[in-house]
Amino acid sequence: MLISLPEYAKVHNRSGDTLRRMAERGAFRTARKIGRNWVVDSEEEYPAKRREVRKPNTLVSLFSGCGGMDLGFLGGFEFLGKHYDKTGFSIVWANEINPAACRTYRENIGNHIIEGDINDVIDTLPAYADVVIGGFPCQDISINGKMLGINGKRSSLYTAIVETVRRLQPKVFVAENVGGLLMKKNEASLTKILSDFNELGYNVHHGLYCASVYGVPQTRERVFIVGTRKDLPEFTPPEPLFGYPITAKEAIGDLETMDADPDFSHIWSLTNTSSEQGNRRLIADRPGYTIRAECHGNIQFHYSLPRRMSMREAARIQSFPDNFRFMSKLRETERQIGNAVPPVLAWYIASAVESVIEGNGV
Repeated sequence: MLISLPEYAKVHNRSGDTLRRMAERGAFRTARKIGRNWVVDSEEEYPAKRREVRKPNTLVSLFSGCGGMDLGFLGGFEFLGKHYDKTGFSIVWANEINPAACRTYRENIGNHIIEGDINDVIDTLPAYADVVIGGFPCQDISINGKMLGINGKRSSLYTAIVETVRRLQPKVFVAENVGGLLMKKNEASLTKILSDFNELGYNVHHGLYCASVYGVPQTRERVFIVGTRKDLPEFTPPEPLFGYPITAKEAIGDLETMDADPDFSHIWSLTNTSSEQGNRRLIADRPGYTIRAECHGNIQFHYSLPRRMSMREAARIQSFPDNFRFMSKLRETERQIGNAVPPVLAWYIASAVESVIEGNGV
């Protein structure tokens, strides 16, 4: 029976955009176009063997935090009953300055992370990597920050990603930041950032991504800047998923009757209602609000319980799998979760990046 390519992609837990590129390259025996849409026989096996024999694409990660973006680029995890396949990436070098985040990273991702200021360790970079990723600090750009733009001490650290790309000349780079980067007030900062990346000789694409349309139960908006080498296809953003977004209740409802459990990070802040921030309450039948890093215990309240969200509930809203262990106490865990790129969103970005690399026949 012929089914649409998006339906086939859903059955095989793959990106629709990845499968479209594969169909255009003739990877499916039965795929053909009917009008503007691709269809494929539902019984055709997914053509995975060709990719399995390839060498992994090496990856360097900057500003890695606790590893949310890195987990997404590795794949091989479960979230809310859905499996996200392993990708073809292998992380060969990573860096983070925060010791607590490094402990969590080592526990869940690997011991390859180098703890320290990027400016002190940049000379330990490998000679080459296929991909460079990094979510450069956003406090000076966020609407909840000081709005200093790239003139702020922390957000100017994007230049470390620029320098890493200049040195390694990867096939693709991915830089992530807050949605506020697209605000009028940050126009000069965005122009400068894009100019610096363009000068490296890459085709540069930037866009705003809402996590909730990619299977993350959160209305988080983030900017991804993706550069592809001139000899590679240009980046095509992953297609949004079909259907309704995952609601807060669907994401964390099973934890409502669970007692506090520090080993599972099911602990919560006892901070009272604040006149400054943190007065929001989750709404059960819609995705969660953006999880912030610097909320000082004022994380959102549970939609039905007389308390704030637990750290495990916040991790679920950020799409971390339940077996991801945070090796820190409440405040540091709160910071790590809020700073992270949602792993599920990162997985879809990673799939699109793989499409770029595979599209060049490498």
